[in-house]
Amino acid sequence: DTSSIENDCGARTNPAGESSDCFETEDGAAPHSSSSSGEQRKSRGDEDEDSSSHEEMSDDDDDGVEQRNSGAARKKRRSKILKSETDTRRAEERTDSDTAAVDDGPLTRPVSSDDDSDVGGASLPKHAPYVFPNTQPNPVWLPLKAVFDREMGLRRSPLKFTYGACGSRAMVQRFALKHKLDHHRGCVNALHFSQSGTLLASGSDDLEIVLWDWLANKPALVYDSGHRSNVFQCKFMPCSGDATVVSCARDGQVRVAELSATGVCKGTRKLAMHRGPAHKLALNDNDPCVFLSCGEDAQIIEIDLRESKPNKLTVCKDKDKVSLYTIHMNPANSHLFAVGGRDHFVRVYDRRMIAEGNESIVEKYWPDHVTESMKANITSCMYSYDGSELLASYNDEHIYLFDVVKGGCSQFKHCYTGRRNNVTVKGVNFYGQRSEYVVSGSDCGHVFIWDKNSTNVMQFLKGDDAGAVNVLEPHPHLPVLATSGLDHDVKVWMPTNTELTQLEGLTKVMKMNLDQREEDIKNQQDMIDGHMLWFVMRQLGRAARRRAERADDDDEDSDSSGDTVDTPEYETDDSDESAPTDDEAPGSRVIQCPQS
Repeated sequence: DTSSIENDCGARTNPAGESSDCFETEDGAAPHSSSSSGEQRKSRGDEDEDSSSHEEMSDDDDDGVEQRNSGAARKKRRSKILKSETDTRRAEERTDSDTAAVDDGPLTRPVSSDDDSDVGGASLPKHAPYVFPNTQPNPVWLPLKAVFDREMGLRRSPLKFTYGACGSRAMVQRFALKHKLDHHRGCVNALHFSQSGTLLASGSDDLEIVLWDWLANKPALVYDSGHRSNVFQCKFMPCSGDATVVSCARDGQVRVAELSATGVCKGTRKLAMHRGPAHKLALNDNDPCVFLSCGEDAQIIEIDLRESKPNKLTVCKDKDKVSLYTIHMNPANSHLFAVGGRDHFVRVYDRRMIAEGNESIVEKYWPDHVTESMKANITSCMYSYDGSELLASYNDEHIYLFDVVKGGCSQFKHCYTGRRNNVTVKGVNFYGQRSEYVVSGSDCGHVFIWDKNSTNVMQFLKGDDAGAVNVLEPHPHLPVLATSGLDHDVKVWMPTNTELTQLEGLTKVMKMNLDQREEDIKNQQDMIDGHMLWFVMRQLGRAARRRAERADDDDEDSDSSGDTVDTPEYETDDSDESAPTDDEAPGSRVIQCPQS
């Protein structure tokens, strides 16, 4: 107790308001400083005092100074010992704690309007956070303690050990490449583990869907998806025995494949049709029949496998239609789902309100510094395991985490930086049974894994040789992560390293991504608008065809004329559907992988 030390060794104030020193000597005797001071005051009043008394008083003063110095030294030693014991006790409490990780301060912090600091030689924009690694938080899951509790039966749920191990930092920091699943002949745009975790589905630009026995590193089934253009997503329907796979693609179709018990695809059929590329599907983990789809036509479609026709729920609009790139259903409340697309809002809808014809948008989320003038697009959004948090990944911006429970639409909870999202439509996901981490790919070909609470980078992997990593899929039960991108294979990561990662080259890559982003921001005003670029490319295509047709006038096999209008790739021959208009044309800010 520091107060007792001050009472014993500190400065005291007497009732008269005068300060007097009170230190104990080593033998417990009272110091001579008070008596010597009294003698000194007495000598001042007595002018006839002998000079010998002055010499004796001087000797007493020297003894008092020496005793005061020794008392101060003892006080300093006691304070140092108390501080050391306090620090040790606090460290033990943090280590023994089985609660949330200690937050040593976020990896990123917003830069104030008067902050002109430079990082890595690149000037940061006013809204940009710092992106460089901070100190790592203390681990939450302690292996020895967890094993002891499990062996002694101290944990009520047997799954708690598994959940803790899968989400532990010790596992994440030991991730290494285990398999390369090689079969596709194009970019792999879709990955999804089955509910049992035994199979992994992948969809590609080669229009094939492969069901992998990923642990044996071999395909279990390969079938033609039935799509006419790049497959963007394929998913196992839950509670279906891994026998039903739904998919969507650039051609706008949503299709289903029925698989037999003998491992043969019985065939595929079309369920719904978007008037533009269909990017994502949203499933309900407890419903084997109903799911949602979204596309660049701004439509949100509800599909029931038991019904002959789909149900067009709503059209996402603000002032104009908003092309959609992502959709995800709240796992805690299947009536709610979130969508994102070609603006900076994450919109949350309620299916019950749509059915009643009311205003169906429940909430909007966006970072307050991201404005419409920045032309920021949302490439992916994702709910946490319990639906309490919502992730949003922005095109050429950062990843933001919103608190769904507390609200605050324009106030994000955390920001995850360091990666680059500009070239392709990149996904974002949670990792861990309790959504302990955030994982995303980057244009630099790396996989970034952040601790959700501290926002520090926990793992940094080289995930693609050709360029960007677009898709990241965690295993539902095991510490396994599957990734894909511009390479034609699927990479499976497992915690097989004997040593923890040292994050070699992380700072260099993050600086490079920051410099490239800053350069693009400076040149943003000089960029051609996406609709204008689409119009120019369309006119150039027409001119090229007219020149080719004039050169091949004698070709009998030619069935087109110079005045024929170009048909987009995703237009189909369905009589009830038409191609997107010019104002629905894909923008230059979001680019898909090139078709093989």
